[in-house]
Amino acid sequence: MATKGSGRPSKYVLADGTPVVGVTTVLGRFKESGALIQWAYKRGKAGLDLYGSRDEAADVGSLIHAMVEADIHGLPLPEVPPEFADKCASGFRAWRTWREGRSMEIVATEVPIVSERHRFGGTIDAIGQDANGLCLLDWKSSNGVYADYALQLAAYRILWDEANPDRLITGGFHLARFSKEHGDMEHRYWPELNEAGEEFLLLARAYELDKRLKDRIK
Repeated sequence: MATKGSGRPSKYVLADGTPVVGVTTVLGRFKESGALIQWAYKRGKAGLDLYGSRDEAADVGSLIHAMVEADIHGLPLPEVPPEFADKCASGFRAWRTWREGRSMEIVATEVPIVSERHRFGGTIDAIGQDANGLCLLDWKSSNGVYADYALQLAAYRILWDEANPDRLITGGFHLARFSKEHGDMEHRYWPELNEAGEEFLLLARAYELDKRLKDRIK
């Protein structure tokens, strides 16, 4: 059974109490907008409600995430509203098929870590153990796999390796993506994300410089 961490904190702080930025905040600041603009264009052209659809998709994703978390910890599955039942069941079945087909033990979930060296924080979805060693796992609800997912995983490896120098990530990175429309699951695996880690550190530095500049010109 996996060990559950303390969950996602409202903010990340250094040992001396100084607040620092979170991984998703950095990525949100520099996120590419092309995919979102294209999605909004297609919704509008089809005469569909923009924000209502986005809320529904977010609900489906969070429900599948909760089902996966319950499965990892051997807990009863959460109740699912009838209107989301088919999508959630599809995503969850795909998850179970993938998990049962691998010799992997999930050893920890929802692990919050702060880097004293690089001054940012994040909460890792899950840490797994397989024949290749410790690996990172993350799940998303989206219509595609985007570069910022790899950046996020690479940032989490930086956090984990700094906090656990005797238990480094050597088994690579697993991404489980659940389709917003159907709940179908797509699995991606990267044995290493070194360049993504370098890029994230540059983005984190740019975020801090941008914040200082905005404070200066207020």
